[in-house]
Amino acid sequence: MQYEEMKNERINQLIAEYLSGSLTADAFQELKSWSQQSDENRMYVRNQIEVWFSSGVAAKDKVFDKEEAFARFQRRIGKKEPKAYRFSWKTFYRVAAVILIVLLPLAGYWKGQETLRQTFSDMVVEAPLGARTKLYLPDGTLVWLNAGSKITYSQGFGMDNRQLSLEGEGYFEVVHNQDLPFEIHTHEVDLRVLGTKFNFKNYSDDEEVTVNLLEGKVALHNGLKSMPELYLAPNEKMVLNKCTGEMIKSKGHAENSMLWTNDELFFDEELLEDIAKKLMRSYDVRIEIADSLKNRRFYGSFKVMGNTIEEVLETIASTNRMKYRYENEKYILY
Repeated sequence: MQYEEMKNERINQLIAEYLSGSLTADAFQELKSWSQQSDENRMYVRNQIEVWFSSGVAAKDKVFDKEEAFARFQRRIGKKEPKAYRFSWKTFYRVAAVILIVLLPLAGYWKGQETLRQTFSDMVVEAPLGARTKLYLPDGTLVWLNAGSKITYSQGFGMDNRQLSLEGEGYFEVVHNQDLPFEIHTHEVDLRVLGTKFNFKNYSDDEEVTVNLLEGKVALHNGLKSMPELYLAPNEKMVLNKCTGEMIKSKGHAENSMLWTNDELFFDEELLEDIAKKLMRSYDVRIEIADSLKNRRFYGSFKVMGNTIEEVLETIASTNRMKYRYENEKYILY
């Protein structure tokens, strides 16, 4: 068999494995590198992708005969012995990552460069005020987003990287992958893990960043102050002061940090200013705090459903450390 035929056979195999959801990270890099070597290679990969999806995918109904489609694919490229592959509909949407790789230098193809750029923009998931959002990332990682939070990740997530940015609060159950570390980037703190469960809170208007680890191990990089990476073990907590850059580790009950995923508000000696922000996000109300109260800390637990904002504030006020009133469509704590 000639070299070119052998090479094409290898590339066909990689394409089939990618589209069937069984391609490894190293093999994906091999396909990516080969496709970027020339315009001819990019066009070849693009054409093979088109052959696959013209071999039996129905766009409107989710009926797909994977064996017949792969057999047709093999016949179309001149191979004799079809091999069975497991097709997942998740890969149909994920194929955009490969198409982007092979078509980026050919931006005039399809509907023009601007349309291509919009089509392959980053994925953004948000939780509105007064609500929470649950989702699974392409690698299978479970994510809960608290009210007013947002994550952003590329459409290639899970194939050549597992990086995302977070604004707000999220609880993560990360699927283990020895080859691809899971990374979260924020302005003040970056987090890196292989597989674990943790809660990460960093709203832009909060005074502190907190990370609580339930299982596994995480590495934290301080983006505000030069210091060695900080590692957390289960039931350890990191608090970073955004003003001073000080990052402190302590012991705690990490499971309390994700009670919000069960519609429960939990304050573990948090600043009243941050508690007020949490209440504003959960109840979609406005709260103003007197300067004299901003550094006070409170401990407490409340169910959001079944408790009004007035009932929560009344309970906090019962400690005799603050009072509140409602005026001009906002709650004033003093």
